[in-house]
Amino acid sequence: MTDDSTRKRAPRNRTLTIIPAEHTRLLSQVIVQRPPAPLQELMGGTVLGDFRDWAGLLPRNHVDLLFLDPPYNLNKDFNGKRFSRKGVDEYTAWLDDIISLLLPLLKQTATVYICGDWFSSTSIFTAASRNLIVRNRITWEREKGRGAKRNWKNASEDIWYCTVSDDYTFNVDAVKLRRRVVAPYTDSAGLPKDWVKSEKGGYRDTHPSNHWTDITIPFWSMPENTDHPTQKSEKLLAKLILASTKPGDFVLDPFLGSGTTSVVAKKLQRRYLGIECNETYALLAAKRLEMADKDAGIQGFADGVFWERNTLAFQRNGNGTKTAQPAPLLF
Repeated sequence: MTDDSTRKRAPRNRTLTIIPAEHTRLLSQVIVQRPPAPLQELMGGTVLGDFRDWAGLLPRNHVDLLFLDPPYNLNKDFNGKRFSRKGVDEYTAWLDDIISLLLPLLKQTATVYICGDWFSSTSIFTAASRNLIVRNRITWEREKGRGAKRNWKNASEDIWYCTVSDDYTFNVDAVKLRRRVVAPYTDSAGLPKDWVKSEKGGYRDTHPSNHWTDITIPFWSMPENTDHPTQKSEKLLAKLILASTKPGDFVLDPFLGSGTTSVVAKKLQRRYLGIECNETYALLAAKRLEMADKDAGIQGFADGVFWERNTLAFQRNGNGTKTAQPAPLLF
């Protein structure tokens, strides 16, 4: 296990790490041993292992939401385990094998989200359409990215939205975005038309589109941040989980990383199982699940709606002070 706790960081850096004194306790919360026979019921928690070794042991037709965030088709180091870029056809076949292996675990009403970038888009669509119904592609702005002198800077990623059948869950009212009203319209009586007036300004709760500009990648001052190189934000997962599941539904993430999917599922009262092959990341997931018992808040989600970036002024109570914790989650 790589010990990032010794890395020098700025005093205000809130990045989560695992210190040696936590190792034994957190490891005891991780599932490290395969059962001797296939499970009759799907357990919850974090598995330290390869999802390929577990897929045949998990019960069939049980998962309501499958979140797939596999390595993109890039050269990438995941805490010492490297993923090497493949040819397009090879990467497509690799994804196809993953989806085919996990498909029997899904309910007929299940939803599948598959993450990728521009280069892997062709592979994802091809592999997904062989096994699932592809319904849409969400593009979300990464807000930051490395500059490029001879190309356009990559500043977005994709999430492919798929379902097993035409019978599926989509809770549109649970994932509305609260936008500030810049040019408000009024009716003949001078009253707000399709927007709400408040002491802090006007706003409108809009239906979600497939273009997301309100996602912030976890960084050093956010309490959810870890050293995982491709960590997704809790806000992003909250949108997917709220839209495509109901409380008590089961969420599976076979590429768990540092635990975001499981943490958000727990905060939103869903059942969950995450599988991760790297011990450091599995322990980070366990630590974050512990923290979720004390703080169920999700940055950017309050009062039952998602907020645009940099709109904290709206999230104040009547006496003008910041709200210490998000309001209870509404479904």
